Amino acid sequence: MKISQIEHIGIAVESIEKVLPYFENVLGLKCYKTEVVEDQKVKTAFLKVGEVKLELLEPTSPESTIAAYLEKRGQGMHHMAFRIEDGVANAIAEADAAGIRLIDKAPRKGADSMNIAFLHPKSTVGILTELCEPQA
Repeated sequence: MKISQIEHIGIAVESIEKVLPYFENVLGLKCYKTEVVEDQKVKTAFLKVGEVKLELLEPTSPESTIAAYLEKRGQGMHHMAFRIEDGVANAIAEADAAGIRLIDKAPRKGADSMNIAFLHPKSTVGILTELCEPQA
């Protein structure tokens, strides 16, 4: 797989509204987009640091994987996302062939106009890894 950059760092939060002042008023970053991803039961907010984005993730339902993460671990870094230049589907196939445990066996629609897939942290040195490519 050909990784071109860190696409974003996902941060699980209980409330975007409550944590956004820290990122904007203390760190001087600006939120440029919020979005609800219905099928993932999550609200997102995006901020940029150079070429890298921070994605704040707030659960919209108790059944959200983010809600479960917050219950178990509290607020903090949730995942690292990489932009894939040769296609997420190809990257999934390469990871599978290398024996990496897949969460997604095919790309799916994610936030910020991206196609995404996740690799399981049990086979990625403990880091939930997201593979991303812009939607065509």
